[in-house]
Amino acid sequence: MFVDEAKIYIKAGDGGDGCVSFHREKYVAAGGPDGGDGGKGGDIVFKVDDNISNLIDFRYKKKYTAEKGQNGSSKNCTGKNAPDLVIKVPRGTVVREAATGRILADMSCDEPVIIAKGGKGGRGNTHFATPTRQIPRFAKPGFRGDEYEVMLELKLIADVGLVGFPNVGKSTLISVVSAAKPKIANYHFTTLTPVLGVVKIEEGKSFVMADIPGLIEGASEGVGLGHEFLRHVERCRLIVHVVDVSGIEGRDPIEDFEAINRELAGFSEELAEAPQIVAANKSDMADLKQIKRFRDYVENAGLPFYEISAATTSGTKELIYGVWERLQQLPPVKQFEAQPLTQEELDDKLLSRNDFKVTTEEGIYFVEADWLWDILRSVNMEDYSSLQYFQRVLRTSGIIDKLLEMGIQEGDTVSIFDFEFEFVN
Repeated sequence: MFVDEAKIYIKAGDGGDGCVSFHREKYVAAGGPDGGDGGKGGDIVFKVDDNISNLIDFRYKKKYTAEKGQNGSSKNCTGKNAPDLVIKVPRGTVVREAATGRILADMSCDEPVIIAKGGKGGRGNTHFATPTRQIPRFAKPGFRGDEYEVMLELKLIADVGLVGFPNVGKSTLISVVSAAKPKIANYHFTTLTPVLGVVKIEEGKSFVMADIPGLIEGASEGVGLGHEFLRHVERCRLIVHVVDVSGIEGRDPIEDFEAINRELAGFSEELAEAPQIVAANKSDMADLKQIKRFRDYVENAGLPFYEISAATTSGTKELIYGVWERLQQLPPVKQFEAQPLTQEELDDKLLSRNDFKVTTEEGIYFVEADWLWDILRSVNMEDYSSLQYFQRVLRTSGIIDKLLEMGIQEGDTVSIFDFEFEFVN
């Protein structure tokens, strides 16, 4: 079974907790604090594996959680960092945040990508010793790791995509111009999964062609196989539009051509504007009048026209050479860029998750709020406008009011994650 879409939950490991400990040694009456920091939680890392062809494994396992970092210990010993959890996916997989559709990564290259970062380890009590606070009896817990519900979408990486109505000869064409061996039969939807084939022109010259299962009217709206296969055309540099020019099934080739292009446009504006080459197949069963009518229509539209018969291989050599020459003029295979959180999304996150907790330990006010982590990471404390934004967040969320309610005074220390500052009202 070919599976090209799956939804899974991923959770990076939490950081280990800091340790509360004091140095104990013979003849040393009062040793200072020596609690070590917690270790970092494991990252969730996605990696391409070319031995995997689809996403079927993710239909059966839907939850992936990395290990927590080891807690700190005495003698200033830092806890061990947790190992990363590596998730292997087929090449061409696009990882999206399920809730927003935001692209987190496009797994098209060999480099692994960290999708969810493990939490930092909490600080041990050694860090909280000051000349006036020489025996801090507290440490900090580890930070939480990132967690997402993500959508995995496999978009095949091919230079050329074969599109057209069912039973127009796409599978036969790819079988004669490459080593691919798709199922071929004289009925609709013989091909139920995309098929990739490498087309070799000569030594050192080749391209990858994808046979996309037959589309029908309404495919862009999910009719038939619909979106299941249209997504695989998105990366293609060039579309080869295969049309049955003979009309042997009682269909008009011009109407078929226009219908498929409407479906491509309905799915994506980019697909509507993608370069096309038209392959008029089954020319051996068409008369000259039929071929001329369709040729005139295509060439008037400004598109290259090739008269072929995949069954007899007539015209296929000219077609693949024409495809190769066109590919030399086109940019490389499309890659999807990761999309960082916008300021608006950060604000929405703030408004939707403004719960927080304020505690005090030996004169330090600790603010705990998971939603602040993304905001704090985006703030540049050296930039005045960025700092102003952070102050505005603290006020609108009610954190400043809570600190005042708890009796904070100017000059007191406020700690938010690893960031500490003196309170100024």
